[in-house]
Amino acid sequence: MKTYFITGISTEVGKTIASAIVTEALKADYWKPVQAGELENADAHKVEQLISNSTSKIHPNSYALHTPMSPHAAAEIDGLTIDLKKIKKPSTKNHLVIEGAGGVLVPLNDNQTIADLIKPSYKVIVVSRHYLGSINHTLLTVNFLKEKGFDISIIFSGEAHPSTESIIAKMTNVPIIGRIDEEPYFDQNVIQEYAELFKEKL
Repeated sequence: MKTYFITGISTEVGKTIASAIVTEALKADYWKPVQAGELENADAHKVEQLISNSTSKIHPNSYALHTPMSPHAAAEIDGLTIDLKKIKKPSTKNHLVIEGAGGVLVPLNDNQTIADLIKPSYKVIVVSRHYLGSINHTLLTVNFLKEKGFDISIIFSGEAHPSTESIIAKMTNVPIIGRIDEEPYFDQNVIQEYAELFKEKL
């Protein structure tokens, strides 16, 4: 069984929707180790509402922090220090989708980042959304992960921007799973449609 780690080139790029689609496509389990803010409507709740298969299990966060900030800062406000020894991958016989927080170098504490949660065996999916500066952010993210030796692929999110997507594909030379359009809304049916589209490339 495989573990997929879903990260983004920045925050608010569509990681949670991508996580729901990959979870549905593989009927995988889902886990977000660190949730910062929005605890009443956390990403795990959103994924749970968007998937429709009965196999997936949603595992609880290792850290549920109250402030929507970088995890190291949100933890400090809560009077905590994030300890990676307390972030234990859930035991499951199923595929597992892990959703990171923000990008790969978002700090968890004074010396460790989201990248320290990614194990060598994980398949890493980078979610890239077009904005001014997104090419640079995507190349920096992918090149950093390549240097670490990870198996990487990309999902584009948002409105199509062919010149951006084309240069990223050329310069990273990693597999492109597909693009999640700027849909009017996302519900179980929309997620299911994307799951079918993406399944064979996962």
